[in-house]
Formats: sequence, structure tokens, C-alpha cells
Amino acid sequence: MMRRLIPALILTLFAGLAPAASAEEDHEHHEGDGHAQDAAHDNDGGDDEHDDHGIVRLSAEELHEFGIEIEAAAPGIIEIHLELPGEVQPNADRLAHIVPRYSGIVTEVRANIGDYVKQGEVLAVIESDESLAPFEVKTLISGTVIGKHITLGEAVSRDRDTFVIADLSSVWVDLAIYQRDLANVRAGLKVQIYVGHDLARDTGIISYVTPVVDERTRTATARLVLPNESKRWLPGMFVTAKVLVESTEVPLVVPRTALHTVEGSTVVFLETEGGFKPRRVSIGRRGENNIEVLSGLSEGDRYVSQGGFTLKAELGKETFGDGHGH
Repeated sequence: MMRRLIPALILTLFAGLAPAASAEEDHEHHEGDGHAQDAAHDNDGGDDEHDDHGIVRLSAEELHEFGIEIEAAAPGIIEIHLELPGEVQPNADRLAHIVPRYSGIVTEVRANIGDYVKQGEVLAVIESDESLAPFEVKTLISGTVIGKHITLGEAVSRDRDTFVIADLSSVWVDLAIYQRDLANVRAGLKVQIYVGHDLARDTGIISYVTPVVDERTRTATARLVLPNESKRWLPGMFVTAKVLVESTEVPLVVPRTALHTVEGSTVVFLETEGGFKPRRVSIGRRGENNIEVLSGLSEGDRYVSQGGFTLKAELGKETFGDGHGH
């Protein structure tokens, strides 16, 4: 009886020991996998806080198709502009108010509004009240007739203009400066002037700022003189002006188009050997086109300056398992 039980007991002992050995091997196997995963994480840039966002891979053809542009991070200039409304005015230094030498009756009118007249040209003929002799009214400058206050047979006198002539080869642009902006606007600042959707555009320098504020509008006036040989700037035009109030060179800038929001963070898409990955950045001063980068990007880093929306969309697809990212 005992001889029959001994083999059975031996088999039972081995049967009990086998699972224990397997569990230990399995534990070692999982522990080894963990070390492998940590090593893989470290080799893939584990110190990058955005590894969890993954990498987006696109072919050269796709980069071209989606208009994705890549630049190297570099120093740049942050320009801050102040936008002001303005109006084109005749250059008062090139404006002539023509009055008759004597009072009398208009016998002839030779010029109309919009006509271009040359210096010394006869604008009208008037019969003098005193001598009854006709005399000519001539322009003192060459320019365009922008005002006419005379008609045939009308009685005119020396106390009223008969014509206003403007040399429109140069015009004034008067800008309205609100009280809150007075400290930022001064003579010598560069200004961009434009009308509507770039129907006209030019640049100039502020030459004068009024020392008083208008009691009615509560604004001061900044004036610049624009060359106008092409006659595209017409008196009475309303314009928009961008005054360059600050220009600062900073160690690192990126265009506004390079910045995107991913999971609540401001990022740029950094070019790596494996593809494009979002890198969180801290930003500083904001210019019209460029933004200062304080941290998260180093000079020479290659990043996506245009077309990042495509990468952001691909990143979203990756999150749901349907994209180019891996």
C-alpha cells in the first residue's frame, strides 16, 4: 500500500511546484518588459513633456500639398503698432485762396472744379465796379481747382474766395489720437497708411503732433506729409494708420502662424528625426506678425512656421487611432 502511495505523492508535489515556478518566471518576464519600456521611453526623449502627444509623420509630398513651411528658430524684432483713424487733407502749405483784386461783376469764368491749372493762368474775368474796366483773375500756383465760388454775372468782392487751388502732389494725413494713446505718439514715428482692403497703401513719418486736445472730440492730431504724384490720395479720404510705437530686438521669435493650442498648452511643432511633435513654449511680447519665445525653443531648432493646422488635425486623428502619427 505504501509503495503505491509514494509515486502518487511525488507527482502531487511536482504538480504543486510547477505553477509556482511559472509565476516567478512570469514576474521576471514582466519586470524585464518594464525595464525595456523605460529604456524605450528614455531613448525616445523621455524628458520631453510632450512625448505623450506622439509624433506626426508626413511625406515630402504631403508637406508640399498642405503648404507646410519649416524655419530655424532665430532672433528677431518685435514691432508693436497703434491703429488710428485719419483723413487726407490738402497740404495747406501748397494751397491758394484766390480773391479778386477789385469788387465787380463776373463777365467770364474759365475754370471749373477738378481742372488742373498752371501758375499765371486766367481763371475768370471781372468788370471793376470802380473803373468799369475788365481785369483778369489769375492763379498764383499750379494745381487742381478744389473750390469754386463764382458764377457768370455774379457780383464778387475782395472779402470772399473765388477759387481755391491745391497742389495735390503732396497731401497731409491728419490722425486722431485718443487721450489714452497720447504718451505713445510723437513726431518721427513711422506710419503705415491704407484705405479699405489695401485699395491704397503708403508709409510716412509723423512730422507734427498738436500740443492741445480738441474740446469737442477729445483727441489730438498727428500729421504726416505724403508725396502724391500719382494722385491716389484724395482730400476727404478716410484712412487707417498703423503707427510703429515700439520696435525691440529679442533673442527668439516665431511668426504668429507657428503657434497652436494643444490640450490647453501653447505649442510649436518641432521637426525631429522621427517626424513632427508639439513642443510647449512660453511666450512674451506680441508684435503684429511675430511673437517672442521665452522658453521651450532654442536658436537653430527647426519648427513649422506655416501650415501647422494640418499637423494639429493629424495629431487629433492619432488620438483616435486614425492618422499618420505612430
